[in-house]
Amino acid sequence: MSHPHPELGPPPPLPEGGLRVTPLGGLGEIGRNMTVFEYGGRLLIVDCGVLFPEEEQPGIDLILPDFSSIRDRLGDIEGIVLTHGHEDHIGGVPFLLREKPDIPLIGSKLTLALIEAKLQEHRIRPYTLEVAEGNRERIGPFDCEFVAVNHSIPDALAVAIRTPAGMAVHTGDFKMDQLPLDNRLTDLHAFARLSEEGIDLLLTDSTNAEVPGFTPHERDISNVLRQVFAGARKRIIVASFASHVHRIQQILDAAHEYGRRVAFVGRSMVRNMGIARDLGYLKVPPGLVVDVKTLDDLPDDEVVLVCTGSQGEPMAALSRMANRDHQIRIVDGDTVILASSLIPGNENAVYRVINGLTRWGANVVHKGNAKVHVSGHASAGELLYFYNICRPKNLMPVHGEWRHLRANAELGALTGVPHDRIVIAEDGVVVDLVEGKAKISGKVQAGYVYVDGLSVGDVGEPALKDRKILGDEGIISVFVVVDASTGKITGGPHVQARGSGIEDSAFADVLPKITEVLERSAQDGVVEPHQLQQLIRRTLGKWVSDTYRRRPMILPVVVEV
Repeated sequence: MSHPHPELGPPPPLPEGGLRVTPLGGLGEIGRNMTVFEYGGRLLIVDCGVLFPEEEQPGIDLILPDFSSIRDRLGDIEGIVLTHGHEDHIGGVPFLLREKPDIPLIGSKLTLALIEAKLQEHRIRPYTLEVAEGNRERIGPFDCEFVAVNHSIPDALAVAIRTPAGMAVHTGDFKMDQLPLDNRLTDLHAFARLSEEGIDLLLTDSTNAEVPGFTPHERDISNVLRQVFAGARKRIIVASFASHVHRIQQILDAAHEYGRRVAFVGRSMVRNMGIARDLGYLKVPPGLVVDVKTLDDLPDDEVVLVCTGSQGEPMAALSRMANRDHQIRIVDGDTVILASSLIPGNENAVYRVINGLTRWGANVVHKGNAKVHVSGHASAGELLYFYNICRPKNLMPVHGEWRHLRANAELGALTGVPHDRIVIAEDGVVVDLVEGKAKISGKVQAGYVYVDGLSVGDVGEPALKDRKILGDEGIISVFVVVDASTGKITGGPHVQARGSGIEDSAFADVLPKITEVLERSAQDGVVEPHQLQQLIRRTLGKWVSDTYRRRPMILPVVVEV
């Protein structure tokens, strides 16, 4: 079982006749999925998603894959294959197409409709190729066959990529629900056929590799939702991902059965459900869905609101309702359903929202107290079954944190994949398939690229560190005026503190120390402002640390006259 090493350097040139696989996101994390395949000097990208920020990334809106390793090769890209329409697989596409808008997008009908709507906001009109399960398309040197897989969004696809180096199969996200709501099964017959041909490298979803058994059926939720609807006294508010069409269909069915009207809240929810309805993926009985503005005219026990915010996102509708910062006010007796899983890292934010909603009297139903969500990913039992069907010659677990990748690798080994043919990589680690064997050959840059408002990549780790210090410890500014020629103080020092918990009057004790240090430096002939700022920072920082055991940001300003 090979794995990356911190000392890995840049990969050597790809051997002639070899296939190179470079994950730029999605390994060691849940989200930001992007994998680059290279053969004969040409590139094929599978997925281009985003990762949502956590608490230690204040002010960040999205996190993108790092495009730097392919930026000077954008003309070599034959296309971007999109396995399905979730944000962690398509959210980064607009940012890549900003750099080269004519890169073709290949995907299923619903997936392309969702990304086209997103690209309209960026004023990009993409080149698209719609495919469906069973289709086989030549994309440059890559012979791609698309296979139906079941997931928590309709129209998900796996892709088999044939090259003279061998066949690589990328599952995308999948599970093996045998009773899916749309009756679209993961096509095990197609995978068995590919296995007979010979799968040289299998890249497979690892998200639920630690979970024993089989993922429950999506339709198991329906009875639980009916019970919640039957017992709800007032409004029902459902939070879900804006692309979870199957879950929204179950909400619509329950609302129709219990005589309630449904309104979608939030731009992405309204947009995506409109697309799903227009394309026939969402079946909406006449008169069931109404505009949110009409809800005031309906009794509370006839209302269902469907919104975003199931992950505790600060600006999403549900979080704003919990904080009393939304036009929809939670009242005693409302029922709130969080119809999604907890993405690792979001637990604190979600429980904050649950507590906020409960405070206002809502009955909050979530995965922890009711079966209102099932995963969209294959559990260990399904993965074992899948490996025995595919019989891959080489295995590369993808889409998961380190614990998921390792658990998936162990499952592959149990089914007979040799340990030296299992590659556990991480973002940026380059894997070459040469003469039928996959091995790690180097590493490229694949760090986080932060989107902050309209800026992309301008905010880095130093800025985030400063933001955390400001948020945790506050800031103290010091203003001093000195004579440009002698360095002697002619004004100040003046100190102001914000967010540090220290009163401005307390700094009277340290002002003489700062004055003494500056006078001594003037006698020594030190007059350069930057050096004086460093002296002030060290003096004040030591005093604050010794006196208060705190480490605020210290901003000295030295003005010469």
